[in-house]
Amino acid sequence: MSGDPTARRPMKSRGTAWAGFFTHHMLKLGLRPNTVSLLSLVCAAVAGASAVWTARSESAWVFWFIAAAGIQLRLFCNMMDGLLAVEGGLKSATGELYNEIPDRISDAWILVPLGYAGGTGLSIALGWTAACGALFTAYVRALGAVQTARHDFSGPMAKPHRMATATVGCLGMMILDVSHLRLPLLLWTLIVINAGILITGWRRVSHLASTLNQQSKP
Repeated sequence: MSGDPTARRPMKSRGTAWAGFFTHHMLKLGLRPNTVSLLSLVCAAVAGASAVWTARSESAWVFWFIAAAGIQLRLFCNMMDGLLAVEGGLKSATGELYNEIPDRISDAWILVPLGYAGGTGLSIALGWTAACGALFTAYVRALGAVQTARHDFSGPMAKPHRMATATVGCLGMMILDVSHLRLPLLLWTLIVINAGILITGWRRVSHLASTLNQQSKP
């Protein structure tokens, strides 16, 4: 983790009792922040593989549930690596690399498989577009941090919002499978994610341009 306090995404859940509980016990187990960051990749891989596997299983609802759980566990790991690094005093020289790179990979390992799980050319294209869009919004944030020394985590489709939408989509698909209903919910989910990413990218670029213009004024 970076020493820059603005590099941490604002999260109310960090101050909760359950977050403190897990931080305490993970420290007792000797888990390191970088290890937890890598575990987030495993959770993302499980989520993506489960989403793809739904098309091959007669009990698709089970894999939709696993996909939703994997997405949320990925977010849990993303939060805990920061807590271990900062509150646990385990910052390392490579912490920022482990914090950022797995995040970019995890986005792709979740969003692209959701596109393939949709089973249509449009859904596949939307899955890839969402993954590229997620990378772009992260790039704008990183670029802004270099130029202004501040990270812009604005939405409406920042990482937590993308993953929340994806989770709702997976749980919705689980309910549809149990109910034996066929609705293009996954396609709608990907459309919402892509639309939100487009707005998010535009907002972050606008914020950065405005800040740079203000800084350039005498």
